[in-house]
Amino acid sequence: MNIGAARLANLRISKRPFEQAEDVVAWLGAMQAQDYAGALWSIGLRMTGATVQAVEEAVAAQRIVRTWPMRGTLHLVAAADVRWLLALLTPRQIAQSAGRYRQVELDDTAFGQSQAIFTKELYGRQTRTRDELYDALARGGIAPDGQRGYHLLARAAQDGLICFGPMHGKQQTFVLLDEWVPPTPPFSRAEALAKLARRYFTSHGPATVQDLARWAGITLTDAKQGLADAGDSLIQETVAGQAYWLPHSTPSADTSAAQLYMLPGFDEFVLGYGDRSAVLDATYAQRICPGGNGVFRPTIVADGAIVGTWKRTIKKRHITVEWEPFRPFTARAEKALDLAAQRYGEFLDMSVTTP
Repeated sequence: MNIGAARLANLRISKRPFEQAEDVVAWLGAMQAQDYAGALWSIGLRMTGATVQAVEEAVAAQRIVRTWPMRGTLHLVAAADVRWLLALLTPRQIAQSAGRYRQVELDDTAFGQSQAIFTKELYGRQTRTRDELYDALARGGIAPDGQRGYHLLARAAQDGLICFGPMHGKQQTFVLLDEWVPPTPPFSRAEALAKLARRYFTSHGPATVQDLARWAGITLTDAKQGLADAGDSLIQETVAGQAYWLPHSTPSADTSAAQLYMLPGFDEFVLGYGDRSAVLDATYAQRICPGGNGVFRPTIVADGAIVGTWKRTIKKRHITVEWEPFRPFTARAEKALDLAAQRYGEFLDMSVTTP
């Protein structure tokens, strides 16, 4: 089994059946989104004929929500999933942050007071930028400096009070979650773990139970429990002594499309797994995450493996794309990359120049 190729198919990179942005996000469960522009492309590359405007409209129309549901990191999630994911995943994150809260002198009183301020500022479908909420905190006697403001916002989101709202120019705003997303029925913890496991392995498989635990920020015990309760929708395959889980059927790749892909730096093909050895030669790990600083470079993928990185320069309505192969590309590969770059330009509605 070519693990990387199977992942490309199940992640809906080599097979792109989606027409709606929210369906992409719902399929994957959650998409890492601290790099907002990159997250939009992660959605777009899984759609047919997508444009950045169409993806942004899905966010503005409240069908996709940007918040902090897992690993203390910003993600995009489908509106229907945001509450059960927060309820399942954030209590452990909050407990793990206790030491950091003490370092920046935040306690339950500060969280309660800040959330009262946020509620007052945002009630009635109001929107505020980050700086506007920081100003409101300062007026209320809570200093937002030294990362305190960031932790107060993230905690309010993890508690299900706020989430990101529409864009205000080039700045994102915050809104009250209950005013932004309609109510959804809750799940028991066991139901939520099983739902999480099914969603993850269906969209990310072949993957290990350790991959699930790392991706969701849950314990290995919880990951195993979710897998055990996921029912018969998944199958197990063993490769080199390692058990992988995946859906019963994996779609074949779209052979009419170029089989090289330009992925953004934080795409699920890279960030969706704790162990990337099946798709990345360890020799090149520093090339995609220099210094191990957690900032991932955009990648080029061929035949289920990461084979290089790329970068872009935007000037007005034009993009210059450059790539850095781990090994020299063939003429055929460069032609396929040209096609991939043109598709990226079409997504952004910009002209493209390649090497």
